[in-house]
Amino acid sequence: MRLLRWIIPVLLLGLAACGPAKKSVYPPTLSIQQLVVLPSGQWQLTVRIQNNSYAGMDFTSLDGQLQLAELVPVRLHASFERDIPELAGDVIQLNVLPTTAMSQALQAIAARGSAGALAYRISGSTSAKPEQEAKPRSFDFSGNDWISPVPGIPNTYR
Repeated sequence: MRLLRWIIPVLLLGLAACGPAKKSVYPPTLSIQQLVVLPSGQWQLTVRIQNNSYAGMDFTSLDGQLQLAELVPVRLHASFERDIPELAGDVIQLNVLPTTAMSQALQAIAARGSAGALAYRISGSTSAKPEQEAKPRSFDFSGNDWISPVPGIPNTYR
């Protein structure tokens, strides 16, 4: 009888430890996959969201800013629904009205062809719900990279 009193709690604790493992969740990275200058002067951005987590996440919004070189940044804002599996990425498109200085900086690198490049910084937060959680969370993101004209495709930068 004493043996049963000792074994049963140990077995119950062992079974409780066998529950599903919680998957690690990390902030996503965002980058500009493509920038197209529309005839209206607006920019159509294709923004890549890379889920760096070991769990799928449901992304619903983005609020941030885009800065070219050292110029005044413009706001980025979008609401969308993207279910991105673990360690995978997907894209969203959003239109941005650039400042005059930003448009001029882009034209300057376009004139240099494939030798032209312009630094950019994208930062802000995105809302996402990890697959094992009940409520969405806000994840900060920040990154810098370069965009260059795409040879043979006018008004397009990658």
